[in-house]
Amino acid sequence: MKITFVTADYFSLAGGMRVIAIYADQLKRRGHEVLVVSTAKAQPSLLRRVKSLLKGEDWISVPKRQLSYFDQLDVPHVVLDHLGPVTESDVPDADVIVATWWETAEWIATLSTAKGVKVYFIQHHEVFDYLPKGRVDATYSLPMHKIAISKWLVELMKTQYGDGNISFVPNSVDTQQFSTPPRGKQPIPTVGMVYSPVYWKGCDISLKAFSLAAQKIPNLRLVAFGHSVPSSELPLPLGSEYVHQPLQHTLKDMYGRCDAWLFGSRSEGFGLPILEAMACRTPVIGTPAGAAPELLSDCAGILVQPEDPEDMAGAIVKVCSLSDAEWQAMSDAAYAKASNYTWDEATELFEAALYKAIERHKRGDFSQVDS
Repeated sequence: MKITFVTADYFSLAGGMRVIAIYADQLKRRGHEVLVVSTAKAQPSLLRRVKSLLKGEDWISVPKRQLSYFDQLDVPHVVLDHLGPVTESDVPDADVIVATWWETAEWIATLSTAKGVKVYFIQHHEVFDYLPKGRVDATYSLPMHKIAISKWLVELMKTQYGDGNISFVPNSVDTQQFSTPPRGKQPIPTVGMVYSPVYWKGCDISLKAFSLAAQKIPNLRLVAFGHSVPSSELPLPLGSEYVHQPLQHTLKDMYGRCDAWLFGSRSEGFGLPILEAMACRTPVIGTPAGAAPELLSDCAGILVQPEDPEDMAGAIVKVCSLSDAEWQAMSDAAYAKASNYTWDEATELFEAALYKAIERHKRGDFSQVDS
């Protein structure tokens, strides 16, 4: 197949872009002709620059070469000289063209069939307050074959948008990049989390839970990483270890120094840090967002109530109170869950979904709702 992926920001280091890069690379290794087409990187507005300056962020000295998940991959890519929309002249003829978020779905919906059968790769339900909700919502009803990464997204597409023919392709995790040797509990009780000021990421829930748990475990330690500089509106506890924009190869060390990883999201398409932590043998304490209900089953972690820092704090205390043998059993279960489904298997499902899209196009049934 000739496959084109259309992305809105080639240089984004969001987890969803990592997934796109993996599929592009894996599909090319399987003999497909793969191309990634991305829009130019948006420049921060004057207001954003002023706010960044006041927060002490360095927006003046922008690196000449930004990092990308596509670095070192043998996957052809084109970074356009404009922000969008992507037009006919921007993409080659292909068998399949894949939209990777709501705006790219709008763009490829207008393209001719010569550019490929249209597929919508859905990694979240992106109807957020900071986006044009009506436009975003409308993309989920476009006549494209959809691929969703979690069961809740599959169910949502069926119940809210009337599409019962969704390909379910859950994420995997690279157990070469994310791996640690078997270990016992930490000498100092330690939990970790991803720091983000984005409300639906639930960072405030995890921080409140840590504060409550620390009242019962006085020497409890927090390690965290993220792409944002911690703010005074959402401060980290005194004594926390924080790494801003860590190098990818160092993430396993942060996961591996924790007794538990906190996942406090209010909404999530999947929740890659769950799998990354589990692959590093760290049990996860998480809210039922994204794929957490499936991933934290079989004693691989602890599922807590949404919007409930007290429940999460209780789970932190429980994990930190386990005997070494009990903790190692939970650690082993987390690792087993993370390692029993590979990216090769995920790519087989993704590839099958693309072939299914082509067959549906040949049948002319994208205007129909399949049961």
